[in-house]
Amino acid sequence: MADHEHHHHHHHDHDHSELSETELRVRALETILTEKGYVDPAALDELIETYETKVGPRNGAQVVAKAWSDPAYRERLLHDATAAIAELGYTGRQGEHIVAVENTPATHNMVVCTLCSCYPWPVLGLPPVWYKSAPYRSRVVKEPRAVLAEFGVTLPQDTAIRVWDSTAEIRYLVLPMRPEGSDDFSEGQLADLVTRDSMIGTGLARTPAEIPA
Repeated sequence: MADHEHHHHHHHDHDHSELSETELRVRALETILTEKGYVDPAALDELIETYETKVGPRNGAQVVAKAWSDPAYRERLLHDATAAIAELGYTGRQGEHIVAVENTPATHNMVVCTLCSCYPWPVLGLPPVWYKSAPYRSRVVKEPRAVLAEFGVTLPQDTAIRVWDSTAEIRYLVLPMRPEGSDDFSEGQLADLVTRDSMIGTGLARTPAEIPA
């Protein structure tokens, strides 16, 4: 079996001019507010970091935890992720069509958007800076195993790696493998094991030993 597969379905209808114009407006507004003393850039960075790593991904963590603990929900998630995610109240822009892909001992999934930075906002919040970077977007397709290693993840050589390319029409959510030793965990405890990177595929879920007592 090939070491990795790249699933590319790009029919990108992005209005890049609109995106760049929006980003420029945001930066201009940030500059004005900072110059007038209304905004502390450090506080703004901290707020963005919170949404990137904590608030947004908590939604996805709830989805994964429910899938781990409820086999019927897991089946619904893998069959129609958009509808299953909506059951938990997570809907909205950038989440109109989400596909869940499941990690197994035989297959590890990773998500990228090679043309820009499509990302399932309702379940993962804001995309991290590295996800939008050109090196990640180009290298993860060509050498996913090396990119994983840079994130601190080493998989068995016989584990196939599949790279899914998000588009304007489809975004992907990785359902990571449930860690060993979590059989007696509640959904809330399970959610604490789920990291943002594990739902992108650049990381694994935490083990129970990694959670502070």
